[in-house]
Amino acid sequence: MKDLSIYFQPITSVAQFNAAQLGSYIDANDGDFPELKEPGCAIFEVPEYRGSVVGFSKQNTDFRAHLYALHPETSWDKKIYDLGTILPGATIEDTYFAVASVVAELVKNNIVPIIIGGSQDLTMALYLGYEQLEQLVNTCSIDSRLDIGEPEAALDSTNFLSHIVTRRPCYLFNHSAVGFQQPFAGAAAHELFEKLFFDICRLGEFNQDFRKAEPHLRNADIISVDLQAIKASDLGSNIGAPNGFTAAQFCQITKYAGISDKVSCIGFFNEQDLQPIGTSLLAEGIWYFLQGYFARVADFPFGSKADYTKFSVFMEEVNRTLIFYKSNKSARWWMEVPYPPQSGSKYERHHMVPCDKEDYEAAMKNELPDLWWKTYQKLG
Repeated sequence: MKDLSIYFQPITSVAQFNAAQLGSYIDANDGDFPELKEPGCAIFEVPEYRGSVVGFSKQNTDFRAHLYALHPETSWDKKIYDLGTILPGATIEDTYFAVASVVAELVKNNIVPIIIGGSQDLTMALYLGYEQLEQLVNTCSIDSRLDIGEPEAALDSTNFLSHIVTRRPCYLFNHSAVGFQQPFAGAAAHELFEKLFFDICRLGEFNQDFRKAEPHLRNADIISVDLQAIKASDLGSNIGAPNGFTAAQFCQITKYAGISDKVSCIGFFNEQDLQPIGTSLLAEGIWYFLQGYFARVADFPFGSKADYTKFSVFMEEVNRTLIFYKSNKSARWWMEVPYPPQSGSKYERHHMVPCDKEDYEAAMKNELPDLWWKTYQKLG
């Protein structure tokens, strides 16, 4: 592995913890940079706010005091690293480059980056890491907004998605927005989302059934969490919205993200102006992601499908047989979407789409699942 220590400042201070707490489990950069030899998760901070539309803010570093005091589970059998802090570069592009280089090297070596960021435009830096690997990816934002903005405008925390979409070559296959609230997006942005066949799970849908978000999280490589999508009263922030995810829902989301075999990078952004309760919640969100990560069961149906129950449904509307797979390990569902042979192997990770039982039940009623159609359009 390349030497990543050149990008990081060590941790300056961490609250006291005992041998039973998470702080004793984490291999932290306290001046001696960890040897990244084993798979696991790597936490690091990036206090870069120059892309924020609400201005600069001091990085809140207290999350470690809360995180290190939590307790790991006995089943946590892989490494957790804390690499320290990537300080803002001379230009914001320098920061993006440093973050992208670190993300690319960690992902390549089966280490999941957990970024505690500044503003959400740093999602672009995460994407650029996968661009270095030339890997086609899916992204998912936990956000009340769509963040697609105007592609002609300078990159910032409100339009990073449009800048990702318009890059050439583009390595983005799909994007999902979980927690979207209609008042925060204009008709043009919503129409563009539809034209790109991107997925939306509205906050109202999530509140009716929190499992609606799970397939979107399971389908993502990169997850970008806007902490301002949490209800302001639960987050302890003067910036957040009156409506949003509750603290419990936020932890459920991060656990879903962690348990997904496909998720290989997650960033928590816009944590400026957090009160102690919000900082504690951020630490809990990281803990639940780790809990999910250590509970992964490796049931993504890539290759052999012997551990799955196969269901076939003939759809008259498209004159095709839809194939569904249900994992015998976790009872999670996938839907197979055909793709042209000339497309090559770059779509191999994307034609098997996470879904839920309702998609299978809809097909049984001769209703073509919207998820199947959107994916088919992108594969074509």
